[in-house]
Amino acid sequence: MVSNDVSNDASNDASNDASPGRLNETAGRLQISGDWTLAHHGALRQQVRARSGGVDADDAVDLSDLAGLDTAGARLLVELVGAERMANVGQWAADLPRSRLALLETVAQVLREPLEPETPPRAPLTDWLVDVGERVGALWHQQRLLLAFIGLTLTTLFANLLRPWRWRMTALVSHVHQTGLNAVPIVALLTFLVGAVVAFLGATVLRDFGATIFTVNLVAFAFLREFGVLLAAILLAGRTASAFTAQIGAMQANEEIDAIRALGLDPMELLVLPRLLAMMITLPILTFIGMLSGILGGAMVCIFMLDISTAQFLSILQRDIPLNHFLVGLVKAPIFAFLIAVIGCLEGFKVTGSAQSVGEHTTSSVVQSIFMVILLDAVAALFFMEMGW
Repeated sequence: MVSNDVSNDASNDASNDASPGRLNETAGRLQISGDWTLAHHGALRQQVRARSGGVDADDAVDLSDLAGLDTAGARLLVELVGAERMANVGQWAADLPRSRLALLETVAQVLREPLEPETPPRAPLTDWLVDVGERVGALWHQQRLLLAFIGLTLTTLFANLLRPWRWRMTALVSHVHQTGLNAVPIVALLTFLVGAVVAFLGATVLRDFGATIFTVNLVAFAFLREFGVLLAAILLAGRTASAFTAQIGAMQANEEIDAIRALGLDPMELLVLPRLLAMMITLPILTFIGMLSGILGGAMVCIFMLDISTAQFLSILQRDIPLNHFLVGLVKAPIFAFLIAVIGCLEGFKVTGSAQSVGEHTTSSVVQSIFMVILLDAVAALFFMEMGW
């Protein structure tokens, strides 16, 4: 009823008198007249702001000449007079219509005690479950994107295999140089040092059993089956996957990929396939170099610390290490290379238009690549063990 009375009163006043509201002060008495409605809000606002101090408690306020009033005008009057004083407007302006008194008191009450949203009670267990659920959902969404991108990559790859005139040989050679040749020193040095460490540890344990000669077998088995491909893949995951993400992400942020599509070119064919094929070529080569360097590092320890001659070391390798261990390690390299390249390129395409996004997705590509490489290596180790290979 109050809202209906107010709206009817305001409409009647608007039809009878369309003059904007005014503030007149004489002898400590503030007279408020005219229409205090939304139509005159700009002019009324300026008048209220001109009285920056508001109305003193001793000043009398006369609302008898108030012609029109709505919620916007009531808000300005409450700001002018004060919420505390306007909440008791019925005591000092009892001659006003009931609808206007109710409107002024309601607005004053709301402004005097602003509504604050209630904070729901927090339960640590519930918050933890929500966080776990969000992380699982994000992981599932991420894996779906990865599977979809793998399918798109394979489709593009198979579509271009029978069309050699569309192969990007210049880009392929450039990426082979960047991902392979430039990575040879760091892969060789790291695997050499790890091979020496593995030989030291094996000799320390086997010396108690008088079987230090089996250090040769330990180093050869470790690097042919696991460490050669694993260390090379982890190095490329940190070195090359991040580079792929940063390169494609910068192009995505600068809208260069949109320009490529506008030219009628396929970003998958232009950007992804050369990087993917370069990785699948270079990682097996780096794996082979890592195997040789790791065995060489172990050989240095065996020759200089364990009194095992070079001829004896090579004889043990030839006699006790079958070829299938070398093949088991080498066959994992193209699979790891495919995953590292796909993850690095996918994270690059997910970059938005900011430098912060480039950094976040670069970090994400490295973490995902290393995680997937180690996970697949563990699964492959269990599979080959069960198969007796």
